[in-house]
Amino acid sequence: MIRAMGDIPISLSATQVLSKIKQACDKRKEAFKNINVRLVAVSKTKPKSAIIEAYNCGLRYFGENYVNELSEKSHDPEVIEKCPDIKWHFIGRVQKKQINKLLATRNLSIWETVDSQVVADLANGSLERNFAGKKVSVMVQVNTSDEPNKAGIEPENVNNLVEHIISKCPHLELVGLMTIGSINHSLGEGLNPDFERLEKCKQEVCRKFDFDADKFELSMGMSSDFETAILMGSSNVRVGSTIFGQREYKK
Repeated sequence: MIRAMGDIPISLSATQVLSKIKQACDKRKEAFKNINVRLVAVSKTKPKSAIIEAYNCGLRYFGENYVNELSEKSHDPEVIEKCPDIKWHFIGRVQKKQINKLLATRNLSIWETVDSQVVADLANGSLERNFAGKKVSVMVQVNTSDEPNKAGIEPENVNNLVEHIISKCPHLELVGLMTIGSINHSLGEGLNPDFERLEKCKQEVCRKFDFDADKFELSMGMSSDFETAILMGSSNVRVGSTIFGQREYKK
């Protein structure tokens, strides 16, 4: 049995997170009551044994930040055998030369970090050339905190990118918006202005392009702030260290 936070096993950590998600859902305002919430267990840098244990606890969605790591895990024979219904989310940056490898991910569920027309076009072209008949669900990543070192399109340009994907990228299915909020806001109390900004982007997109607001997704919230994110309309929370423990990076 793998330990997550200190002496807490992954099974208990996952159960606690799922319980907090339910409690947050119960507290949401009426406008968000019909929005289902998905837990994505962020397994970057974690061994496949941890993924298999979390899967055996009932988790099905797993997130990875690095293309090579995602490719290795998704094609691992033991993961394929023991986690047949696993679904992968890509939540990191991708180099142009890695797009083909990313799109070849086994059981790729959602690519959450499409943030430019160039990336959308490259992905659409790759699917057309190399993956006949395949369509990939994507989210538009938005830089809601205006941090220059952070990926994501500016909020004022979201509609332009959405329109481009809808009209020019038939092999991409747009399912929502994603953000990584400022750490200062995530650790603060009360409403998170980054989440509020993304929810306003969603309202504009749904109004302009006639998306169903209950089904058009918002991916926001991580270990430190997923409960707040749910209260503010998130349908997809990305929780890593709270489930798996602190990450260990190679030196």
